[in-house]
Amino acid sequence: MTAVTLIRSAQLSDVAQYAYAATAPKDARLIFLAGACPLNRDGSTAAVGDYAGQAAACIETLKTALAAAGATLTDVISTRVLVASTRQTDLVDAWAVVRDAFGPHDVPSTLMGVTVLGYDDQLVEIEAVAAVLDED
Repeated sequence: MTAVTLIRSAQLSDVAQYAYAATAPKDARLIFLAGACPLNRDGSTAAVGDYAGQAAACIETLKTALAAAGATLTDVISTRVLVASTRQTDLVDAWAVVRDAFGPHDVPSTLMGVTVLGYDDQLVEIEAVAAVLDED
């Protein structure tokens, strides 16, 4: 059973590839994840120069962090995807990977171009919040 309810409105454009809002019940445990970065286990940056490759690495990092907190991608209630680029095509390349990873669980999301990210050669970072219902 998922705690996340995605909300859509016929009053808003259907061009966006995500729900415009989401809720969780009052008894849900919220999980606030640090930005998932495209880092290998040794701390080096994965997929240098590749927006889609770094987005995929971020998704794997996100999945691992979610699992450690007792959650999965279907428990995510919102995301923020940061892409170090001024080119819209680079943002779209990263977003396509994120969108595909979430499949029908198209949570509310913000896609942003930023100037720079924290690690050498880092191009993508994904922040997320998840909500789970723990069994008593």
